[in-house]
Amino acid sequence: MGWIGEQIESIKSIQIRQLITQAVSLGMIVTSALIIWKGLMCVTGSESPVVVVLSGSMEPGFKRGDILFLHMSKDPIRAGEIVVFNVDGREIPIVHRVIKVHEREDTGEVDVLTKGDNNFGDDRLLYAHGQLWLQRHHIMGRAVGFLPYVGWVTIIMTEKPIIKYILIGALGLLVITSKE
Repeated sequence: MGWIGEQIESIKSIQIRQLITQAVSLGMIVTSALIIWKGLMCVTGSESPVVVVLSGSMEPGFKRGDILFLHMSKDPIRAGEIVVFNVDGREIPIVHRVIKVHEREDTGEVDVLTKGDNNFGDDRLLYAHGQLWLQRHHIMGRAVGFLPYVGWVTIIMTEKPIIKYILIGALGLLVITSKE
């Protein structure tokens, strides 16, 4: 009958109590992941404590698929730091280096200009129309560490959604057919 036949028989033999237990276990796994994410948000002060580098604009320092760990402190942002920022009108955050810091004399607020290490010019073309500098509310966090290549899983699942659905289906089948 094979492995697939055994799994189908296993699904048919599931009792209602076992099904409820497995559903509660799955719910606890999802809830735990959300709690960990929210906890990381509180500890790091960043709305997104972990991001994946999606382009080659920061090579050779960070390559596509690297995972960055972010932290957002009250310390002033300095030239040379790598920041992750959101631009009005764009959904995907951008990872680039701060090349200039401008302090406004009237308010004391600090504005920054960024550039990808592998790009020729600064990021003013990426900013919203008419925007010349990033304000603090655009900055999601500063890069404090990274894991090389681990983010490729996310990139592949985003670029090839069928792989994501197969993986989710396989994990769901595994949860349903587990005996414990």
